[in-house]
Amino acid sequence: MNAILKSALAVSAISLATHAAAQVTFYQGEDFEGPSFTTQQEVRNFERIGFNDRASSVVVQRNLWEVCEDARFNGRCVVLRPGRYDSLRAMGLNDRVSSVRMVNGNGRINDDRYAPAPVTSQVTFYERENFEGRTLSTENPIGNFERIGFNDRASSIIVVGGPWEVCDDARFGGRCAVLRPGRYPSLRSMGLNDRISSVRTVSANARFPDDRYAPAPVAAYDNQPQNNGYQRRDNERLYEANVTSVRAVVGTPEQRCWIESEQVPQQRSGANVPGAIAGAVIGGILGHQVGEGRGKDFATAGGAIAGGAIGANVGRDNGGVATQNVQRCANVPNQARADYWDVTYDFRGQAHRVQMTTQPGRTVTVNEQGEPRS
Repeated sequence: MNAILKSALAVSAISLATHAAAQVTFYQGEDFEGPSFTTQQEVRNFERIGFNDRASSVVVQRNLWEVCEDARFNGRCVVLRPGRYDSLRAMGLNDRVSSVRMVNGNGRINDDRYAPAPVTSQVTFYERENFEGRTLSTENPIGNFERIGFNDRASSIIVVGGPWEVCDDARFGGRCAVLRPGRYPSLRSMGLNDRISSVRTVSANARFPDDRYAPAPVAAYDNQPQNNGYQRRDNERLYEANVTSVRAVVGTPEQRCWIESEQVPQQRSGANVPGAIAGAVIGGILGHQVGEGRGKDFATAGGAIAGGAIGANVGRDNGGVATQNVQRCANVPNQARADYWDVTYDFRGQAHRVQMTTQPGRTVTVNEQGEPRS
């Protein structure tokens, strides 16, 4: 085999390996939820695979891919760079993709053909609930929060782009929970408040038992669907799921303090010196009043001595007490309104949990996957 043939085969092998590694995955729901399909080659018509006009989010691995709203790469098309696109709304292709193909990265592509940059998977930890206090953001796994001074300090979290796993021990040990993209104003309901010690990204394609997932992030039912990820999708069928339990979660307890008087026993050992002085003065006055002439002086002296003896023994025989002010403190429940409601609801025989910013009624509106909708 000559050198030219060997070189050609090597180039061909590299090309095949590159194409094998490049792939694109479409998801029916936003934030990489719902049914999905993955391809490593062009698909001219999504109708043939039962996914026409259904894609709402995309993950691109390696190379550039062009997605089009019509079959056979017609209609409006955009080029996707490698990355995670949690929604196709920004590019006007939500539930409208009908074909896809790989793009030669060596060719020149006009800027207006590219889709908006993909979302970077990121998690931000907050020192206090409701996204307050000191923060820590990362796009990379952290094996030990101790090294960056944030161990056991996180009380609320915002997850962007893709799911993350948080654990209460270093190096992803102990109790762990998978957080989907969204806003978590409190970690109390999942038992991880001030306990997180490590975090790492999770593949969007990974599947975990239901008990590995944290309660769904807060559904902001505040009539501002642009502020949350639970607004109804186009042509999405909705259902009513029965609420089975509701738990109001209030703020952390408040410390209240007060001052109260307390009687403190006096030490028994030794004479009561202040009492002796006071007794001597009183005894001297009494002796002076009852003595006459020279006897008057003796009576004064005798009264002072007797009074001093009596005063010195006050508190030595019977103990005695003194009153002093003492500060008392106690934690009491916060009387303010609930920060959010931890809600459990049943849909098609399966229990789901979600945190809501307003108290729910008897039912929760969900889609066919049981995801809450506002």
